[in-house]
Amino acid sequence: MSWGPGDRAGADDVVTGEGAVLLDEVRAAIGRYVVLPSEEALTAVTLWVAASHIQPALQHAPRLAVVGPTKGCGKSRLLDVLHETVHQPMMTVNTSPAVVFRVIGKNPPTLLVDEADTIFGPKAGEKEDLRGLLNAGHQRNRPAWRISGPEHKPTAFPTFAMAALAGIGDLPDTIMDRAVVIRMQKRKPGERITPFRSRYSVPELNALRDQLTACLTPLRGTASRLVPKMPVEDRAADTWEPLVIVADLAGGHWPARARAACLAMTRHEVVQDEQTTLKTRLLRDVRRSFERASNPEALPTQTLLAALVEDAEAPWAEYGSKGLNAYHLANLLRDFGISPANYRFEKGRQAKAYIRNRFLDAWARYCPEPAAPMPAPAHPARVMPPTAPAGSLPLGPPGGIAGPKLTR
Repeated sequence: MSWGPGDRAGADDVVTGEGAVLLDEVRAAIGRYVVLPSEEALTAVTLWVAASHIQPALQHAPRLAVVGPTKGCGKSRLLDVLHETVHQPMMTVNTSPAVVFRVIGKNPPTLLVDEADTIFGPKAGEKEDLRGLLNAGHQRNRPAWRISGPEHKPTAFPTFAMAALAGIGDLPDTIMDRAVVIRMQKRKPGERITPFRSRYSVPELNALRDQLTACLTPLRGTASRLVPKMPVEDRAADTWEPLVIVADLAGGHWPARARAACLAMTRHEVVQDEQTTLKTRLLRDVRRSFERASNPEALPTQTLLAALVEDAEAPWAEYGSKGLNAYHLANLLRDFGISPANYRFEKGRQAKAYIRNRFLDAWARYCPEPAAPMPAPAHPARVMPPTAPAGSLPLGPPGGIAGPKLTR
């Protein structure tokens, strides 16, 4: 089966339509088992699957960030489908970085990481090495150096490998910036999918995987020489180039479809980034409102709204058609797991309010306070040679551990 332009590489080469037919079949199979958020997202996932089969020819290994606001959005099901269609899958939920370092070689696996939200953030601890590996592995020739073996010699471990990461909420910017982002949503009433059953789903998907392997493996040399025209630039072009290369090799309607998906999805992420920046601004402004009120355990929703809207330098007075309201506020904070609650204030008065302790985790993650500067010495000090620090300052949760007074 011929998939590409033979030994010549260039944008004007004539290709057969057989590759386009196979990609159509893969796309239809994925769409039967998973409801993707858009037609462009389905196209992107299809091309990402195919690109995994030409990994050795690529200069960049795009991440596939499969994120959703809650559980039950189909993230894990998509990973199940990927597991049966990508090149040499390695599914993991809680693996150690040492294992991943050792399985990545000249013919690396395609990493499929479920519950990826657990390996990032302040509580990641020993998993920071895995985070660094995922960042470095986006580009070829970015090895990780470790002391290894009985002789404790410095050893370079390859990191280059394609990876799909599924988790609740956005992943860190360093991952999202290197990823084709699939924003999953819960299925609406009436949206139907084919149940994923191993006895018939796996053989069907494996057959498509084998066809992709047979067709694309001989074209790795051709793929390595292709320099496709990209509709985007910089990091976005690095991330999407492998997908566009596959589309150009396939021919038919796929080159145009791939570039349309690239434009639509990268523009959507620009909007998402702007919205995320706005939400981070809201977290900072809420913290400032609590500080100006001497950090009470809770602020009534209307009091907090009034403080936000009255800030002349903030965008909240012009937000929406009539300024920020209670619905807007709750909607903007929902992704951080923050919502209003009934709270009993002094003299028995109850009202909907925002509890300060519920913001602590989001403040620490998205807008941490800058480190306090060291106080200036009372008397000039002699210049001394630098010495290693004797210790480190203890860390603790901002605001202490006291809980709010909630009413039931």
